[in-house]
Amino acid sequence: MKAPRKNYKVIIERDEDGFFVADIPALPGCHTQAKTMAELDKNIREVIVLCAAHARRSPAYRRRIRQFSHNPSFVGVDTVMV
Repeated sequence: MKAPRKNYKVIIERDEDGFFVADIPALPGCHTQAKTMAELDKNIREVIVLCAAHARRSPAYRRRIRQFSHNPSFVGVDTVMV
């Protein structure tokens, strides 16, 4: 039987070199990057599968998840001039 599917929130930013960078806050240390959004989407799915598999095998990583993971709520983006 397949494990139930789970939704993960992903924070995506663009870095100074033009790469898209994704962070999955529910899985500490779980992040990836890519040059295009299509490639990033593929990479995100792969890294979530890898991090979730690691969580199943590693009690230390499960403790890290309990201690550091969070499920963010989007508030907004702003630009502030100082």
